[in-house]
Amino acid sequence: MTKHDLVVRVSNKTGLAHAQAVEAVETVFEAIIESLGREERIELRNFGVFEVRRRKPRIGRNPAKPDKEYPVPARAVAKFKPGKEMKEIVGRLASAGEENSKSQNPNPN
Repeated sequence: MTKHDLVVRVSNKTGLAHAQAVEAVETVFEAIIESLGREERIELRNFGVFEVRRRKPRIGRNPAKPDKEYPVPARAVAKFKPGKEMKEIVGRLASAGEENSKSQNPNPN
């Protein structure tokens, strides 16, 4: 799903004009980004939590040349933790995928 797809869904579901839906979606995204920029935690019930995590500096290695080390500086990263409802819905995909693969190939040997 793209931002455009999301705008179309918002427009269709709410009856807002396309331009108004674009503005609403953009406003939500801007608010999330601005809040993360202030290192604020964003908690959206049944959806998830966005927060900023700080990573310590470390030594990295190039897999092609494992004996060569490179310093990786400290940095801040955005982290998303899905909410309970999202976890349940996405979790069902794993069991559904296993069932589909079994039905397509019931005897793998």
